[in-house]
Amino acid sequence: MTKTLFEKAGRITLPKTYDALMGLHPVRPIHNDRTLKQAVAILDRMAGHPLNPDQEDYLDALSTLVEEYERTRHRIEPKISGRSALRALLAEHGMSAADLARLLGVHRSLGSKLLTGERALTISHVKILSERFKVSADLFLS
Repeated sequence: MTKTLFEKAGRITLPKTYDALMGLHPVRPIHNDRTLKQAVAILDRMAGHPLNPDQEDYLDALSTLVEEYERTRHRIEPKISGRSALRALLAEHGMSAADLARLLGVHRSLGSKLLTGERALTISHVKILSERFKVSADLFLS
């Protein structure tokens, strides 16, 4: 990316066509942090400026690729345990340990044992919880 493509006489200028923007930085999957850094720099320079339809399409496509790379490569791991997440979800939904047991189709006492860590969630439990609370099953596996 050259400075002259973006700045002329102290003003931000962008290529006007999609093809010209592709010459600046091709819209293709991002495979490393160096390319990510370049893509983010372009997005930062484009943000907040009036854009024509070609520029908007380019911005949208490049943003999607950056989001995908960051989602898969720079994933933020939850700092909450599965049990803590379950407790928080139950509280948020006004559910008790007995409600948890009913949801899982198990004996009442198992609900509180799951919440205290005395018993572990099974794969079946995790699937039910994931579907009920609309969260990734990974949340309960930490």
